[in-house]
Amino acid sequence: MRAFLQITLLILAFLVMPSPAPAANTAAVSSAELINNARQYDGKTITYEGEVIGEIMPRGDHVWVNVNDGLGAIGVWMERDMAGDIVYTGNYRSKGDWVAVTGVFNRACPEHGGDLDIHASGLRRIGAGRAIKQRLNITKRNLALVLLGLLCLVLILRPSRRS
Repeated sequence: MRAFLQITLLILAFLVMPSPAPAANTAAVSSAELINNARQYDGKTITYEGEVIGEIMPRGDHVWVNVNDGLGAIGVWMERDMAGDIVYTGNYRSKGDWVAVTGVFNRACPEHGGDLDIHASGLRRIGAGRAIKQRLNITKRNLALVLLGLLCLVLILRPSRRS
Protein backbone atom coordinates (compact mmCIF):
# COMPACT_ATOMS: atom_id res chain seq x y z
CA MET A 1 0.00 0.00 0.00
CA ARG A 2 2.81 2.37 0.88
CA ALA A 3 4.53 1.72 -2.51
CA PHE A 4 1.26 2.44 -4.31
CA LEU A 5 0.95 5.78 -2.48
CA GLN A 6 4.53 6.74 -3.33
CA ILE A 7 4.05 5.91 -7.02
CA THR A 8 0.79 7.88 -7.11
CA LEU A 9 2.45 10.92 -5.52
CA LEU A 10 5.35 10.66 -7.96
CA ILE A 11 2.97 10.59 -10.94
CA LEU A 12 1.01 13.56 -9.56
CA ALA A 13 4.25 15.49 -9.05
CA PHE A 14 5.18 15.01 -12.73
CA LEU A 15 1.71 16.09 -13.84
CA VAL A 16 1.69 19.22 -11.68
CA MET A 17 5.29 20.24 -12.39
CA PRO A 18 5.59 23.03 -14.97
CA SER A 19 6.98 21.87 -18.28
CA PRO A 20 10.41 23.19 -19.20
CA ALA A 21 10.56 26.14 -21.55
CA PRO A 22 10.77 25.03 -25.17
CA ALA A 23 14.28 25.16 -26.58
CA ALA A 24 15.04 27.93 -29.05
CA ASN A 25 14.45 26.87 -32.63
CA THR A 26 18.02 26.34 -33.77
CA ALA A 27 17.24 24.22 -36.81
CA ALA A 28 17.01 26.36 -39.92
CA VAL A 29 13.60 26.55 -41.57
CA SER A 30 13.38 26.49 -45.38
CA SER A 31 11.59 29.16 -47.39
CA ALA A 32 9.17 26.54 -48.74
CA GLU A 33 8.26 25.52 -45.19
CA LEU A 34 7.82 29.17 -44.15
CA ILE A 35 5.62 29.98 -47.13
CA ASN A 36 3.53 26.80 -46.97
CA ASN A 37 3.06 27.01 -43.18
CA ALA A 38 3.02 30.79 -42.77
CA ARG A 39 0.22 30.78 -40.18
CA GLN A 40 2.12 28.33 -37.99
CA TYR A 41 5.33 30.40 -38.01
CA ASP A 42 3.72 33.87 -37.90
CA GLY A 43 5.17 35.93 -35.05
CA LYS A 44 7.61 33.21 -33.99
CA THR A 45 11.39 33.50 -33.78
CA ILE A 46 12.99 31.32 -36.46
CA THR A 47 16.39 30.71 -38.04
CA TYR A 48 16.64 30.95 -41.82
CA GLU A 49 19.78 30.18 -43.84
CA GLY A 50 20.64 31.14 -47.38
CA GLU A 51 22.71 33.14 -49.84
CA VAL A 52 22.48 36.92 -49.77
CA ILE A 53 21.31 37.97 -53.25
CA GLY A 54 20.72 41.27 -55.01
CA GLU A 55 21.56 44.59 -53.45
CA ILE A 56 21.60 45.64 -49.83
CA MET A 57 18.90 48.33 -49.78
CA PRO A 58 19.38 51.00 -47.09
CA ARG A 59 16.24 52.51 -45.49
CA GLY A 60 17.31 54.96 -42.78
CA ASP A 61 18.98 53.09 -39.93
CA HIS A 62 17.76 49.71 -41.32
CA VAL A 63 18.37 47.74 -44.53
CA TRP A 64 16.50 45.22 -46.65
CA VAL A 65 18.44 42.11 -47.64
CA ASN A 66 17.11 39.24 -49.76
CA VAL A 67 18.20 35.76 -48.69
CA ASN A 68 17.73 32.77 -51.01
CA ASP A 69 17.98 29.21 -49.68
CA GLY A 70 17.77 27.63 -53.14
CA LEU A 71 14.01 27.08 -52.92
CA GLY A 72 12.95 30.70 -52.64
CA ALA A 73 13.98 34.11 -51.40
CA ILE A 74 12.69 35.99 -48.37
CA GLY A 75 13.20 39.65 -47.52
CA VAL A 76 14.99 40.32 -44.25
CA TRP A 77 14.66 43.63 -42.39
CA MET A 78 17.67 44.35 -40.18
CA GLU A 79 19.62 47.13 -38.55
CA ARG A 80 22.23 48.69 -40.80
CA ASP A 81 25.20 47.62 -38.64
CA MET A 82 24.14 43.93 -38.90
CA ALA A 83 24.57 44.09 -42.66
CA GLY A 84 28.20 45.17 -42.19
CA ASP A 85 29.15 41.48 -41.91
CA ILE A 86 27.99 40.87 -45.49
CA VAL A 87 30.85 41.13 -47.99
CA TYR A 88 29.44 39.60 -51.19
CA THR A 89 25.89 39.67 -52.52
CA GLY A 90 24.89 37.18 -55.19
CA ASN A 91 24.60 38.50 -58.73
CA TYR A 92 26.00 37.79 -62.19
CA ARG A 93 29.57 38.55 -61.09
CA SER A 94 29.66 37.04 -57.59
CA LYS A 95 28.39 34.28 -55.33
CA GLY A 96 26.83 35.82 -52.22
CA ASP A 97 27.75 35.15 -48.60
CA TRP A 98 25.83 32.29 -46.94
CA VAL A 99 24.20 33.59 -43.76
CA ALA A 100 22.02 32.37 -40.90
CA VAL A 101 19.38 34.93 -39.93
CA THR A 102 17.56 34.67 -36.62
CA GLY A 103 14.49 36.80 -36.21
CA VAL A 104 10.72 37.10 -36.07
CA PHE A 105 8.85 35.76 -39.10
CA ASN A 106 5.90 37.84 -40.30
CA ARG A 107 3.29 36.30 -42.58
CA ALA A 108 1.82 39.73 -43.35
CA CYS A 109 3.98 42.42 -41.77
CA PRO A 110 1.85 45.45 -40.79
CA GLU A 111 4.95 47.65 -40.77
CA HIS A 112 5.85 46.78 -44.40
CA GLY A 113 2.55 46.82 -46.23
CA GLY A 114 1.52 43.23 -45.53
CA ASP A 115 4.63 41.63 -47.02
CA LEU A 116 6.03 38.31 -45.86
CA ASP A 117 9.36 39.05 -44.17
CA ILE A 118 11.75 38.36 -41.31
CA HIS A 119 12.72 41.03 -38.79
CA ALA A 120 16.26 40.00 -37.92
CA SER A 121 17.59 40.06 -34.38
CA GLY A 122 20.84 38.33 -35.34
CA LEU A 123 22.91 37.54 -38.41
CA ARG A 124 25.81 35.10 -38.63
CA ARG A 125 27.94 34.61 -41.73
CA ILE A 126 28.35 30.87 -42.28
CA GLY A 127 30.14 30.85 -45.62
CA ALA A 128 32.06 33.48 -47.53
CA GLY A 129 31.00 34.53 -51.00
CA ARG A 130 33.41 35.03 -53.88
CA ALA A 131 33.83 36.79 -57.17
CA ILE A 132 33.02 34.73 -60.26
CA LYS A 133 35.18 35.04 -63.37
CA GLN A 134 33.10 34.86 -66.51
CA ARG A 135 34.90 33.23 -69.41
CA LEU A 136 34.02 33.85 -73.02
CA ASN A 137 32.42 30.83 -74.69
CA ILE A 138 34.48 30.48 -77.88
CA THR A 139 31.92 28.22 -79.58
CA LYS A 140 29.12 30.77 -79.11
CA ARG A 141 31.35 33.59 -80.34
CA ASN A 142 32.30 31.65 -83.50
CA LEU A 143 28.67 30.72 -84.17
CA ALA A 144 27.62 34.38 -83.82
CA LEU A 145 30.35 35.43 -86.29
CA VAL A 146 29.27 32.79 -88.85
CA LEU A 147 25.61 33.84 -88.54
CA LEU A 148 26.59 37.50 -88.93
CA GLY A 149 28.55 36.62 -92.08
CA LEU A 150 25.57 34.71 -93.50
CA LEU A 151 23.26 37.64 -92.77
CA CYS A 152 25.63 40.02 -94.57
CA LEU A 153 25.79 37.63 -97.55
CA VAL A 154 21.98 37.42 -97.75
CA LEU A 155 21.66 41.22 -97.62
CA ILE A 156 24.30 41.72 -100.32
CA LEU A 157 23.02 39.03 -102.69
CA ARG A 158 19.36 39.91 -102.29
CA PRO A 159 18.03 41.30 -105.54
CA SER A 160 16.94 44.87 -105.30
CA ARG A 161 13.36 45.65 -106.26
CA ARG A 162 13.65 48.93 -108.07
CA SER A 163 11.08 49.81 -110.67
